[in-house]
Amino acid sequence: MNRLTLAVLSVFIPLSTAVAQTTEQLPQPSFPHRWQLNLQTPASPVMEKMVDFHNLLLWICTLISVFVLGLLIYVAVKFNSRANPVPSKTTHNTLLEVIWTGIPVLILAAIAIPSYRLLFFADRIENPEMTLKITGNQWYWSYEYPDTEISFDSLALPDDKIDVSKGQHRMLEVDNELYIPIDTSVRLLFTATDVIHAWTIPAFGVKNDAMPGRTNESWVRATKIGKFYGQCSELCGVDHSFMPIVVNVVSKDQYKAWVASKKQSASAEPATKAASAEPTTQLASAQN
Repeated sequence: MNRLTLAVLSVFIPLSTAVAQTTEQLPQPSFPHRWQLNLQTPASPVMEKMVDFHNLLLWICTLISVFVLGLLIYVAVKFNSRANPVPSKTTHNTLLEVIWTGIPVLILAAIAIPSYRLLFFADRIENPEMTLKITGNQWYWSYEYPDTEISFDSLALPDDKIDVSKGQHRMLEVDNELYIPIDTSVRLLFTATDVIHAWTIPAFGVKNDAMPGRTNESWVRATKIGKFYGQCSELCGVDHSFMPIVVNVVSKDQYKAWVASKKQSASAEPATKAASAEPTTQLASAQN
């Protein structure tokens, strides 16, 4: 190992170690737990609006269910054979028919307006601060940061590599985790190389298909620091269940440190390869 290799490693190892330690200390603010009710804790403006819309629909569904149940109980008590031995032969009531047609229309309109607003809000962002390209493969994810020229593959960790003492979860951990800075608008571009996949992070409110030959778009602006998990949500083959997603939301300074460590790692690889090849080259020259 020559001086060049030592110099590269002396800079790269402390920086990568610091980033790894930061990752291990990240909280998991939106990880599901047993007997959990409701959705995961939102960590983006899109998911916050989805939770609000979900709660609105829950109230509407509850009121409709209670109203219909009340009508059924009223009819069963008021118009049973004992209470009403001679039933009415009325077949039409114009006012009643207008009411039971008009009210559902108004309810659907009340649901459609916030629904379309949310769809357009989640669709795309006009002025993103950075871009992340996500490519689905059988059966792993590839990530590319065009702004910083960083790219890497992310594969699921096997069971024998899972360390429960560090808060890791079986079938949810990866070898290369994704990093994004907090309070930063990130444009997400989705595509695939083989079959249809679906990149999903419930806490971000993002679930978008990655399709071969097509680029779909979404966005995220993380509002909480922590480690967030997701999985492929489109049946994509025999190892569909082994395509987890891990996103680390860190401070902007920590993100810059991660970018620097990734760039140094990329630059260290060719230097290390060249250094390891030098003795072989010198030996070959001596033999000639």
